[in-house]
Amino acid sequence: MDFDRPLPPDPYSLLPVPATFSLTSPDIAEGAPIARDHAVDGGNSSPALTWSGFPDETRSFVVSCFDPDAPTPSGYWHWHLLDVPAEVTSLARDAGRADGTGLPAGAFQLLSDGGQVGFEGAGPPPGDHAHRYVFAVHALDVASLGLSTENTNVHAAFNVFFHTLARATLTATYQR
Repeated sequence: MDFDRPLPPDPYSLLPVPATFSLTSPDIAEGAPIARDHAVDGGNSSPALTWSGFPDETRSFVVSCFDPDAPTPSGYWHWHLLDVPAEVTSLARDAGRADGTGLPAGAFQLLSDGGQVGFEGAGPPPGDHAHRYVFAVHALDVASLGLSTENTNVHAAFNVFFHTLARATLTATYQR
């Protein structure tokens, strides 16, 4: 199959620029390839993430992972973690387990675009170019978006847009 196509822009470059803060990980680095542990080919575990420097007015966070390079018109959501309390500033490695045991109290996960509960690791089609995986943490002005596990990733992204005080991103790559 021919995967030749233009690369889409960074998805957040198409939105207004809010304040920014810092997002780091011992497991992934900006622009670097993701280890198999964080891919569907390996452990399928979410990377550890830590954030700081967000606005004092932050009432909650949303954590997500998005692949803008998926061969679809709308990209591919690998993870959405909603209603993360404002006092939580990090997630341990594999916090995105399907059983939810690694999640902060009150937080919940939506289904990935592949229909998987929790974090769905990197998994571009074999033979395609390296895909970008944009991990984002949004600092919100509300304690809850009022969504549930019945909502879609697009519902979440739409609601996040209207409540974002600041955003931090970390983009890594993976190729099969």
